[in-house]
Amino acid sequence: MSGLEAEKISEDGNGRAQVAERVREIRRKKGLTIKDVATRSGLAISTVSKIERNLMAPTYDRFSRLADGLGVDVSELFMAKGEQFLPGEFSLARIGEHSFHQTENYTYEMLFPHLRGKSMIPMLGTLKPFEKMRFDRLVSHEGEEFFFVLKGRVVVQLEGKDPVVLETGESIYFDSRRGHLYASAGEMDARILCVCTKM
Repeated sequence: MSGLEAEKISEDGNGRAQVAERVREIRRKKGLTIKDVATRSGLAISTVSKIERNLMAPTYDRFSRLADGLGVDVSELFMAKGEQFLPGEFSLARIGEHSFHQTENYTYEMLFPHLRGKSMIPMLGTLKPFEKMRFDRLVSHEGEEFFFVLKGRVVVQLEGKDPVVLETGESIYFDSRRGHLYASAGEMDARILCVCTKM
């Protein structure tokens, strides 16, 4: 299968602006109000409104719920054009073929953003040092999650558990419904490969 080349988005905040634009465009095309999307996604009306106005960069749990509320595949929030992933097919991700999304604490590089209907959501991530992050809550969402430390050291906090530190080359697999957060355990940013499943 010849994949559509993913949009290459610079790291100047355009990734966040693109998500805001896509959410508004999809909502309007479907004839939904912000209140409709909030009700269907379980997000607060103010949260949906802030995302649409590019005042908030949604974390994975929020943009996956937002996609559910809009009735679209998560990848549609990052790329307008796409194709269905079919049984027996394959797709390649070349260097730089990703959609970029930056939040306050993380940088997501969404791999295969052009593929709809994936069972897994693969991402590369850049994590800031824990001291530089601002968290108001632990993140939780449906599915299971795996990540592998590509560079640096990562501290993982799981609800009800003691923090775990992972070195380069180490990994973790967990139920994403358990509240979680992770950050670089060192002074420099850390890099991870993360895969989330949908239940």
